[in-house]
Amino acid sequence: MTRTADITRNTNETQIRVAINLDGTGRQKLNTGVPFLDHMLDQIARHGMIDLEVEAVGDLHIDAHHTVEDTGITLGMAVAKAVGDKKGIRRYGHSYVPLDEALSRVVIDFSGRPGLEMHIPFTRAMIGTFDVDLTGEFFRGFVNHAGVTLHIDNLRGVNAHHQCETVFKAFGRALRMATELDERAAGIIPSTKGSL
Repeated sequence: MTRTADITRNTNETQIRVAINLDGTGRQKLNTGVPFLDHMLDQIARHGMIDLEVEAVGDLHIDAHHTVEDTGITLGMAVAKAVGDKKGIRRYGHSYVPLDEALSRVVIDFSGRPGLEMHIPFTRAMIGTFDVDLTGEFFRGFVNHAGVTLHIDNLRGVNAHHQCETVFKAFGRALRMATELDERAAGIIPSTKGSL
């Protein structure tokens, strides 16, 4: 069974293609036009052991908002397609990741119910040219289209870059855990309802 997806999403604001392999090795090819977003997507691929290709053309002459949000949306669509009917997956994933003084926790549930609880007390508004508010836009787009419940907490941190990077690393690792196939639950949907 291959757990891959190749999604193209075009709007008047962005043209985005995301290709993933949930059972990859962390290979990535990223070109969003937003360097810090590429850096964060690299964390997802490498720590999630997901092969990930992202090509995005957006209205960056305005700002990065639409590109970042729509990349989250398209990634969510790709993950939803790749994970399929969810038979045999672990469903839940969690991770704590430190980076020097920063520590973040991410917990994910492939529940079929979109929900985001995000608490990151960023210590500054910009990381280089990246507006930290876009972190929430990325994850909101993702959960709404992947159909997951996602809890993100930065537990401590002083350096905003470290805060954000620990979140994306922990997200990648939690995503990997949740989408891994569980041999003991082969062919079984992990829910008492019988569907997710």
